[in-house]
Amino acid sequence: MVQNVDLLIIGGGASGMFAALGARDALRKSLVPDHVFTITLLERNVRAGAKLRISGGGKCNVTHEGEPGDLLLKGFFDKAEQRFLKHSLYSFTNRDLLFLLDRYGVKTAARPDGKIFPVSERAVDILKAFEAMLLDSRIDMVYSCRVSALKSDAGQLTVDSSRGLFSSSAVILAVGGVSYASTGTTGDGLAFARKLGHSVTDPSAALAPVVTKKTPPIDLAGISLRSVTLFVSAAHERRERRGDVLITHRGITGPAVLSLSRQIAMLFRKYRSAELFIDLFPDHAPLELQERLLLHARKNGTQMVRKFLQSAPIAPLPGSFESFPYGTIPTALVPFIMQHADLDPDVRWSELKREERKSLLDVLKQFPIGVVKAVPLDEGEVSAGGIALKEINPKTMESRLVAGLYCCGELLDYAGEIGGFNLQAAFSTGWTAGKSAAERLAEGKYPTASSSH
Repeated sequence: MVQNVDLLIIGGGASGMFAALGARDALRKSLVPDHVFTITLLERNVRAGAKLRISGGGKCNVTHEGEPGDLLLKGFFDKAEQRFLKHSLYSFTNRDLLFLLDRYGVKTAARPDGKIFPVSERAVDILKAFEAMLLDSRIDMVYSCRVSALKSDAGQLTVDSSRGLFSSSAVILAVGGVSYASTGTTGDGLAFARKLGHSVTDPSAALAPVVTKKTPPIDLAGISLRSVTLFVSAAHERRERRGDVLITHRGITGPAVLSLSRQIAMLFRKYRSAELFIDLFPDHAPLELQERLLLHARKNGTQMVRKFLQSAPIAPLPGSFESFPYGTIPTALVPFIMQHADLDPDVRWSELKREERKSLLDVLKQFPIGVVKAVPLDEGEVSAGGIALKEINPKTMESRLVAGLYCCGELLDYAGEIGGFNLQAAFSTGWTAGKSAAERLAEGKYPTASSSH
């Protein structure tokens, strides 16, 4: 038996829940009573928001502060992604999200870096509020429902699932990408989209740690390098990001690494090899740093170079070695700087030859971390790749290829920076999809589940 519904949503993550909320909100604003149109959400887990529950280490960095334009510029570096997301981020903003959360009893606060968390720092509080919103919006939730197929025929979309067949003229696909497969994001939506004729960019990791072929020396595991520039080099291409880097027993992680991981994965896949380096003095050009080192050498000729490095500031401000906003070069890193520069551990400034000074300068500006082994796809907070943006209408999230099919969230080919940007994009694109589909239903542009409507 086929279950006919007016609006069917597949996926109960951030974008799917807000597609449902956006749809009901639009219908109510059109003065359509709740019983007139059914909104059904299919979720494969026993509860919605599985990935939300573990986001931000269980604290849930729910969004980022600032105007929508600021979020676009800070959170999405690709111009095509900015253009695509602009309408959604302005239509359902971070303020709209925070207003809803406050209305349901969840207080939030912005940190100095702009990340917004619940004051309780409990992701479960966010999720409970969303569940209350869904209940108040009279959304028909179908849990433990694994969708196996999505087909389109004569303007009607049919879903085959573990809970039976569903049919609707309006379906919102919000099943996420492929990151954190244990939460249910196993790439099913990408397969559905391909079968319906959509172009899909193969997924790659984003906001993920990086594993190196040769694991870092045990003495370096756990060392944090603040405000450095991490860069990846492959063939003649280079990509970089400024921020903190944490050396691990497998490779590297930290804000700069997570931010750059998408580009690292792309270059690694393109060239089959990519090398990682860190600039310990990102605000000093090579010539300026050389002059600083020469000046220090003239004044402190008898000092051992390693003693200088042990007390030297990491990432000092432009034109200065006297400020220490990010601390000093970690002592454990110094022997490796000396080793990579091929310097005797006890060499003094006055004993350094010209080529040795140059070697030291080179290492300070590009300390080698290693060759990339992998950017683990399943360890990324989000995945890049997905349905081609050109095939989705950014003002409605409706497919340009399949009438009545809407796509939103991480399923689409965009990936934002760390800081709550991806969640906000999921909320906003989901809301836009739900609102657009509901408005079409209210206008009578889709056949409904019952002739009584």
